[in-house]
Amino acid sequence: MRRFLGRIRHAGVLLPAALTGYLWFKGQHPLLPGMPCPLRALTGIPCPTCFLTRATAAALTGNLAGSVQLHAFGPIAAAMLVWWSITAIRQRRMMPRDVPALPLAVAGLGLLSYWLLRLWLRYGLGFVGFPAFPSG
Repeated sequence: MRRFLGRIRHAGVLLPAALTGYLWFKGQHPLLPGMPCPLRALTGIPCPTCFLTRATAAALTGNLAGSVQLHAFGPIAAAMLVWWSITAIRQRRMMPRDVPALPLAVAGLGLLSYWLLRLWLRYGLGFVGFPAFPSG
């Protein structure tokens, strides 16, 4: 049993690569199942990461223009997933060592600011024609 748990723990380094591979495959085949946004399902208001999965999948397949139309952070998320996959395999750890906190805080603040801008454009100013949040 202990040996089995050790093997599963070592297999965790492949999780980022598996996630990246699935999103690339989802970009090739958009009808693959995904997880709907629970906040949007409950309130009707999109969350900060709504459409980020589709945008990341589009960026991983090379469709950068479509990715940015869905979510501005799509190409950034795709690049970070590729970096995470390579780092996890190189370091043989699922979570990389020595990740500085400042870039994560800046990215979180940027994501929150982008979400508030999208909400303001769509619901505050009522720009229905402006694709602040894609339909679907």
